[in-house]
Amino acid sequence: QVQLIGSGGGLVQAGDSLRLSCAASGFAFSTYVMGWFRQAPGKEREFVSAIGGSGSSTYYADSVKGRFTISRDNAKNTVALQMNSLKPADTAVYYCGAGRNFKPTDPSFGSWGQGTWVTVSS
Repeated sequence: QVQLIGSGGGLVQAGDSLRLSCAASGFAFSTYVMGWFRQAPGKEREFVSAIGGSGSSTYYADSVKGRFTISRDNAKNTVALQMNSLKPADTAVYYCGAGRNFKPTDPSFGSWGQGTWVTVSS
């Protein structure tokens, strides 16, 4: 079955960088769109970024565009999210997701990892 294990979260100061990783198993990784959502305390889960199966197509929420970079390694079945210039507003639990029917206009994933906390202090 699909298994997604996220890692790399932590406590950082505003302006710092973090790199999240997600290790995937149990499915044909290169045929799935991979990405990240996040959920801040008291808020709904929101889309952050996604990357197509080949890695040539990437998608970002406006709030992270220019600061976050998503990438994938199909040989290692991993996806990463490089987060630079972090802001307190980026504080949330970040969830790795995988899906076959991803729509950029209505992003969602069919499978989720367990989430990793990112806390950005001011």
